[in-house]
Formats: sequence, structure tokens, C-alpha cells
Amino acid sequence: MSREALLADAVEHFAKNGIGDASLRSIATSIGTSHRMLIYHFGSRDGLLAEVVRAVEQQQRDLLATLTETDLPIAEQAEEFWRRVTEATLIYGPLFFELSAHAMQGLPHTEALKADLINVWLPPLVDLCIRAGIAPDDAPSYARLGLAASRGLLFDLLLTGDRAGVDEASALLNRLFSLPAQ
Repeated sequence: MSREALLADAVEHFAKNGIGDASLRSIATSIGTSHRMLIYHFGSRDGLLAEVVRAVEQQQRDLLATLTETDLPIAEQAEEFWRRVTEATLIYGPLFFELSAHAMQGLPHTEALKADLINVWLPPLVDLCIRAGIAPDDAPSYARLGLAASRGLLFDLLLTGDRAGVDEASALLNRLFSLPAQ
């Protein structure tokens, strides 16, 4: 089985079963492979989990790209994106934040992930900000602020479980971004 197929199966496995504290052997059994194949392709359980986060993050960026190609107004694109990201966060969020902390600590299994946590998000978000009417000179700061605020809200959701409150705050953030730059 190819690395890509194993990764896709692992993502699907975690979507159905959650992350938990499953061993590499139990993950391998669940996705129909051996733990040795997972070690060969991902190095370790932590390496596999980091790649799962990278894959889910890529799925979210792909969703953003797909939504921006629709005829939906930008506000509706943002609402749909938020809805889908919060659903993914309920499954993968604890792993995302744990591995983000590992990346901040410079742990080796997160080296590739570290590069994907911020920088790959900024160009599509800058483009979205510009299409929303934010001045191109201000768009990079808005993009970074939007990413940081959204991740903070997702962190809030995982800690409090207050979906309504977090959704309301996200809607406020979107309204703030629709104001002309001062």
C-alpha cells in the first residue's frame, strides 16, 4: 500500500474513531496494514499523527479554494468554511493543538508540519481579504489576524464546548473584516 493510501486510511480511521491514545499497532490493524509499514512511511506514531494533521489542514485549504471558486457571496463562503472547519476541529483539534505545541518546542516529528501551520495559509487568506475589499497593503495583516483569531476560537470551542458562543464570535469577526480599513 502506498504512503498516500495509508495516510488517507489513517485520516478516515481517526475521523471515525477519534485520536485517543491508540498505539501504532492498533492503528495499523484498523487500517489493514502492519505497524512496520507505518514506521517505514512515517517513522513513528508521532510522525503519522503529524502527517494526519498536515493532510487535514490541506483538506481545509482545498475546501477554502473550492468555496472561493463558487458564486456564493464571500460572507456565505466564510460561514460555510467555518461550519466545516469546526466539524473537523471537533475530531482533529486536540491533535492539532498538541502537535502545534510540539512544533513550538522544535520536536523532530513536527519539522514538516511546522512549515504548514501558518505560512501556507497566508497566501489564500490574503487573496480572500483582497476579494472582500480589504486594501492589498492591509490584507496580509488581516489574513494573519483572521487565522490567529479563528484558531483561538477553535481552541475555545474545544475547551468550553460552547459552539453557539464560538459561532457568534466568528460571525462578529467576519463582520469586523467587512468594515473598511481605517
